[in-house]
Amino acid sequence: MLKGKTVLLAVTGSIAAYKIANLARMLMKLHCTVHVLMTQNATQFIHPITLETLTQNKVLIDTFDRNFQYSVEHVALAKAADVVMIAPASANVIGKIANGIADDMLTTTVMACPCKKIVSPAMNHNMFHNPIVQDNIQKLQRFGYEIVAPDCGMLANGDIGDGRMPEESVLLDYILREIACEKDLAGKRVLVTAGATREAIDPVRFITNHSSGKMGVSVAKAAMLRGAAVTLVAAHMEVAPPPFVEVVPVVSAQDMFDAVTSRAAEQDIIIKAAAVADYTPASVADQKMKKKDGELSIELKRTPDILKYLGEHKTPGQFLCGFSMETEHVLENSRKKLASKNADMICANSIRTAGAGFGVDTNIITLITADTDTELPLLSKDEAAHRILDTIISRMN
Repeated sequence: MLKGKTVLLAVTGSIAAYKIANLARMLMKLHCTVHVLMTQNATQFIHPITLETLTQNKVLIDTFDRNFQYSVEHVALAKAADVVMIAPASANVIGKIANGIADDMLTTTVMACPCKKIVSPAMNHNMFHNPIVQDNIQKLQRFGYEIVAPDCGMLANGDIGDGRMPEESVLLDYILREIACEKDLAGKRVLVTAGATREAIDPVRFITNHSSGKMGVSVAKAAMLRGAAVTLVAAHMEVAPPPFVEVVPVVSAQDMFDAVTSRAAEQDIIIKAAAVADYTPASVADQKMKKKDGELSIELKRTPDILKYLGEHKTPGQFLCGFSMETEHVLENSRKKLASKNADMICANSIRTAGAGFGVDTNIITLITADTDTELPLLSKDEAAHRILDTIISRMN
């Protein structure tokens, strides 16, 4: 995912420095080139050899160290970086950078970097909230630095409060959002639905389906990585929503209908990937299950047809994409759905195809538009999501 990308990790003097070893490992697994800068104080918490072993690059500490190739001096390294992450960022180094002080290899290189710079403060709770530190953080923000909000929890001295550096996976998410994908959806607003709605029969039982929400989450994540402002309307899901998206939790089909339709007009792209329960009890409050021949029966009515409503109320230039899970006649039924719902594209697959359907991490999809049928091979849902967005972008341009 990050092949050809260069990440510069700037490590300062904080106990949280130990987390950077795992972050470096995670980046290397994504085929990223990783360089590490450390302050002298940082070397008291984690040895440079650890990070050199993981990144296969010399860790730079001393501005006047001549034991490295000339091409990796601070200006050349600054030019090569696609993103800089200062983590953990001590109050001392935050103050230096905010006030233009460059007196070691780390601060000198960061000052020379034209790329995006992400700062993850890590310090004692009281120090973090010191007005001087807060003023320096705000100054960095004014100059375009992105600040990762610290976590709240037990700090190194046993105090409870905010000031902890977030886990490595959170830091990786910030890096991926910045450099993982071309920002070809920048300025676009994308709404995605995901998960399985639940229709209450009584306080205990409900009608639902097997949707895990994985495909919708993958689409929302891919759109976010490509620069879109994403809203995820999420019913019950077996996976966590992606970071950096607005999540609107819903339960029933009516909840989802209300959430989607109230936001639809302001969206550039709507992708309905949720599996909505087709029926709901006619009256939950007064529902009385009838017993007949030893079996219970309840009166049902259809749930709102979200895709049809969206098709009937499309705004000019808006792109509407739906999903079609079929058991037979996949292309024929999906093409009928494309026309009847006034959609621009249908992502069709068969529940009977191995590797596709509910709960799995892969999918086999045919992208159906008014004039094309494009069958995709077996792909991970993340890969399939990007192929779906590729097609949407090409049709909108």
